[in-house]
Amino acid sequence: MRKPLRIGIPVAIVVLVVVGFFAHCLYEKNLTVTLPDYTPPVTLVPLPQNWSADTSEWFYHTDQGTQTFLMPYEWFMAIERPGYLCCSDELLSDQAYLDRFGFIPDYSEKNATKLPIGFAMGGELPKSSSGADTYAPNGPKMNSLGLTCAACHTGRLEYKGTTFVIQGAPAFTDVNNFQNAVGASVFLTTYVPSRFNRFATRVLGNDANLKAKWNLWKALHHVLGQMGEVNKLETKVDAHKIKEGYTRLDALSRIGNTVFAVELKHPEDFVPYSAPVHFPRIWYAPWFLWVQYNGSIEQPMTRNAGEALGVRAALDFDGKAGDSPESSVEVKKLYEMESAIAGDKPANAENGFTGMLAPRWQDAKILPPLDEKRVAAGALLYKAHCQRCHLPATDDPDYWKATEWMTLTEPSEKYLDLHMVPTSVVGTDPAQAEDMAKRKVHVDQTLGITDDNGNVVTFTNFGPALAQLVDKVVNRWYDQQQPPLSAADRDRMNGHRPDKTQAKLAYKARPLTGIWATPPYLHNSSVPNLYLLLSPASERPKRFWLGNREYDPVNVGVMYNKIPGAFEFNTACRGNSNAGHEFNGDGTDPKYLGPLLTTDERYALIEFLKSMDALPRPKDTTTPN
Repeated sequence: MRKPLRIGIPVAIVVLVVVGFFAHCLYEKNLTVTLPDYTPPVTLVPLPQNWSADTSEWFYHTDQGTQTFLMPYEWFMAIERPGYLCCSDELLSDQAYLDRFGFIPDYSEKNATKLPIGFAMGGELPKSSSGADTYAPNGPKMNSLGLTCAACHTGRLEYKGTTFVIQGAPAFTDVNNFQNAVGASVFLTTYVPSRFNRFATRVLGNDANLKAKWNLWKALHHVLGQMGEVNKLETKVDAHKIKEGYTRLDALSRIGNTVFAVELKHPEDFVPYSAPVHFPRIWYAPWFLWVQYNGSIEQPMTRNAGEALGVRAALDFDGKAGDSPESSVEVKKLYEMESAIAGDKPANAENGFTGMLAPRWQDAKILPPLDEKRVAAGALLYKAHCQRCHLPATDDPDYWKATEWMTLTEPSEKYLDLHMVPTSVVGTDPAQAEDMAKRKVHVDQTLGITDDNGNVVTFTNFGPALAQLVDKVVNRWYDQQQPPLSAADRDRMNGHRPDKTQAKLAYKARPLTGIWATPPYLHNSSVPNLYLLLSPASERPKRFWLGNREYDPVNVGVMYNKIPGAFEFNTACRGNSNAGHEFNGDGTDPKYLGPLLTTDERYALIEFLKSMDALPRPKDTTTPN
């Protein structure tokens, strides 16, 4: 009897690698990433915002339970960046390289992971995962890796060679481009022999045998397959996608895609990124009744756990009726993050805000000093034209007397029920609000998702479905604690608010304290600076570039000239409109928020916006600890 043909491991490796190498040569043009050639920041200056250096460092790298990149920390630190040269050994994890995507380097001695702000190494991964080959069979332990809140909510401003780091401010990252870079790195490492050999040596050590390398290659190939499945879904909707670029992300669409289309295996629910929004600033947000630009989520835990699921915290559901999905979401840490931002006392006239504070202009000491005469003139303009929607400045006693403060279940705590301005009134691009309002998703009947009447549904509105799913995930964690959490403790960790959602065709008008540190402007980043925002829409640029980090302290925003690798912003695209929020009338036309402002009035109003919250703070909050 003829013996069956057996292909040895070396032959299999050679065949697979050679086939893949030719595929690489054919498609190499799609495996490069074009980036601005930034000079790495030399001086990183944190602005004082009532957080100690230890609190900031903890926030930067605390694990939320996410596995954003589908690979362990050890792989990420060992894999090489994309590029044409297969012989390059430059690492993807190099902080100077990641800085070019907008991730802020963290060179602190306390940062043992050597990852930028917003990256977190989690706990040890199991030796196998959901049908995949082991990450490193019989080799060193592997730890999870994912993004955290700080990746999207830590800002930077560069001025005359100094980079200011601002807690809670919008990030300057280009997440989509980075996603492409990670995928290209995995593809090239899987199929280019020299790359894989160096990768295997870094992961397994110099003495790894051929079998260990073969198992590692199979695990890498499995991860590439997982990425490929998502890429197929993205390719199907690519023609309708609006490019995100620096400072923007279509976060709600991404969360829905990850949770419902990928994790719960309903690929028909995958939608294009149609309404990218500017990463929102988060100081004082724990004291808002509703969050998100369209005021769609009420409960802090729903917001934070939903975000963690959206950046790929594991979600495991066995499909049995009555069972709640299990997840790797770190519920306790999410609560601790929210508490650090909120502070240890209720926000009121007596306490002020005891958590993360907005940055102050005068603390960025190399910025030009405030013009007090303009500040005074701007204060009158703010009161006349802005205060009715955005409330008084937070250092104004009238702020704490606003009728928008309301009490819910916890008598000692009040929350701001901020103005929701209809899109038809404010006139800004309606895509983000419209697309969430109309989105529906499929859910398995056994999940027990219900409609407003309590009936179990299999196809329903996205917002309520996400809220109920998150509620089930979080409650399972509460139930699994020993002893299970009491109703009072659950209410406390949920922020004393129910998990309600809404989808109004409106945008939230939040207080403007610290707005000088949050360019570009409008909810979709479509206006580069405050001067243009206070100008008629006809004077705003129709095309400009995002990617230049240099701060403009006069017009208050970012420079928007073209630089190599920058993202060209086309305001003619749906989702990108820079219309609306306009002062250009005589006070009688409802489509305008106010009368046309003169040049002097615009700069006076800008000067006041710089000065908001300029009153002295307690001594221990004026310098980083």
